[in-house]
Amino acid sequence: MPTPLLLLAVLATLAAATHPSCSGNCQRLASTHSDSPSPATCVDLHLRTCIDAAYNQTLFPTPLEHRSWETVESSPEYMLLGVLHFLLEGQCNPDLRLLGCSVLVPRCEGGHPRRPCRRVCEGLREACQPAFDAIDMAWPYFLDCARYFAPEEEGCYDPLEQLRGELDAEEALPSGLPPTFIRFAHHSYAQMARVLKRTAARCSQVAKTYSIGRSFEGKDLLVIEFSSRPGQHELMEPEVKLIGNIHGNEVAGREMLIYLAQYLCSEYLLGNPRIQRLLNTTRIHLLPSMNPDGYEVAAAEGAGYNGWTSGRQNAQNLDLNRNFPDLTSEYYRLASTRGVRTDHIPISQYYWWGKVAPETKAIMKWIQTIPFVLSASLHGGDLVVSYPFDFSKHPHEEKMFSPTPDEKMFKLLARAYADVHPMMMDRSENRCGGNFLKQGSIINGADWYSFTGGMSDFNYLHTNCFEITVELGCVKFPPEEALYGLWQHNKEPLLNFLEMVHRGIKGVVTDKYGKPVKNARILVKGIRHDVTTAPDGDYWRLLPPGSHIVIAQAPGYSKVMKRVTIPLRMKRAGRVDFILQPLRTGPKNVLPGPSRALPWSQEPQGEATQLDFEPPRARRQPASGSKPWWWSYFTSLSPSKPRWLLKY
Repeated sequence: MPTPLLLLAVLATLAAATHPSCSGNCQRLASTHSDSPSPATCVDLHLRTCIDAAYNQTLFPTPLEHRSWETVESSPEYMLLGVLHFLLEGQCNPDLRLLGCSVLVPRCEGGHPRRPCRRVCEGLREACQPAFDAIDMAWPYFLDCARYFAPEEEGCYDPLEQLRGELDAEEALPSGLPPTFIRFAHHSYAQMARVLKRTAARCSQVAKTYSIGRSFEGKDLLVIEFSSRPGQHELMEPEVKLIGNIHGNEVAGREMLIYLAQYLCSEYLLGNPRIQRLLNTTRIHLLPSMNPDGYEVAAAEGAGYNGWTSGRQNAQNLDLNRNFPDLTSEYYRLASTRGVRTDHIPISQYYWWGKVAPETKAIMKWIQTIPFVLSASLHGGDLVVSYPFDFSKHPHEEKMFSPTPDEKMFKLLARAYADVHPMMMDRSENRCGGNFLKQGSIINGADWYSFTGGMSDFNYLHTNCFEITVELGCVKFPPEEALYGLWQHNKEPLLNFLEMVHRGIKGVVTDKYGKPVKNARILVKGIRHDVTTAPDGDYWRLLPPGSHIVIAQAPGYSKVMKRVTIPLRMKRAGRVDFILQPLRTGPKNVLPGPSRALPWSQEPQGEATQLDFEPPRARRQPASGSKPWWWSYFTSLSPSKPRWLLKY
């Protein structure tokens, strides 16, 4: 987040743009509407902040007892709606603004006000309350769901209907084309959303769409999921995700995932045994566009005209693949100390004092919620597969081989993609990506170029998930005629990579009564990186072929050790279950002297929890008598101090 003084300056600038609503005609409108019209008369809605509301007429007096445009525009409630987007760093935008407009200037139909639905308010409050807590701001009184919103039976309306309207509208396929038809073209945001929702509807028994959050400009980060039981985690079914368009102008990955979603659905319905087996044994999540705001900037220039960086960042001008917590530096510090865990590293409280994009927060919350095993991020600009670490173990070295403890496994994952990609295997050094030919078109990220704040390093060091980065080609925004060829080159690599989630071992950790043990640790001797069990006690450990000593342990239980051998050509994860026995307690069983433990067995410094995703200021009450940093903005612009925004 920007420093409070800087943000206050930005808010003050915005006030000049937000407060006047009539663009040079204020005097005329003021004279027209200075007196409150008849209570039974609908008047046209002129407020700029509410210009995109789902209605265009309102009436006076309002539920907040405002009787003219002047009283509305000078109210702290109106000022809050104008800057809430920036105060909350893009979260819950534009939903909160439209919800507030539905109370501030109510919908008028036939001379009567129509109230917004209570369920919409309640759902939004549940989702957005943490964002208010993060800046020590109370939930606005005029968004009281019980007071200003109506139940369904009273004929309420959804004030957010316009946000979903264009996405829900069906786009009919050209006549005569089968439902399996894939349109190899660029998709706008609305077109992408329609294709994903239509695909999920066609394959409703194995697919569904959901949103993991909103972009800074309010677009849903839409995911389509494929599974035999969509919407829920199944015991020992591994979870894998593919993410495209983290850089808005790198669009090939976005289109590949849109095509992949349609292909999986069609082939499943046609009875393709490979696809049916994949979807029946794997939970697959596809996020075609992590940066839809940046894509709009790039798409406005169009294929062939897009610059190398236009649209790369999000709407806050942040590079999302540099915006994640730098846990790699902490890993290098911890790795030099024997007996300290170097996995599941918690997020430093200092990270939250920087500017964190809502898209980044959404991804972090997503991977904390779902026990992902495997992931790939699809980029553009070269033709190569890279893998962690992306940050050099010597910070001043721009290029330096910097492997993870799972170097062998990461190379197998990268080769699973590159070895079946026809262009990556092309022996010509003059082609796109030809400089990586000697390495087999794969490379350690830091050995290519070093950077901090990357998504792949964060996945590996904060969760159980192994993520690689795939560069799909040298043209970041390819012309439409190139998209079919790109799909043909990447279809098999994508499927082959998804199937890699079944390599290694899996199992369930329980106690002697059969009760699952959550957050038990699975250690592999010789690999200083543990994974943890999911809430149901199940785990997945990606491992290369060979013999491994695997250990399961949890606080309060004795360790269990097993030797496992993974054959060279084994393509299905071997099942290795563990039953943990409780430790005996009592003074007789306590040995004097320092306790002994296997290397790297120390518990992490603060296990990652959901609270890791809320800035520390969300859990800090201001000192007695002090006011939050944003308070001076509202008191300087309005004679009536909005004390209803204060929590303490």
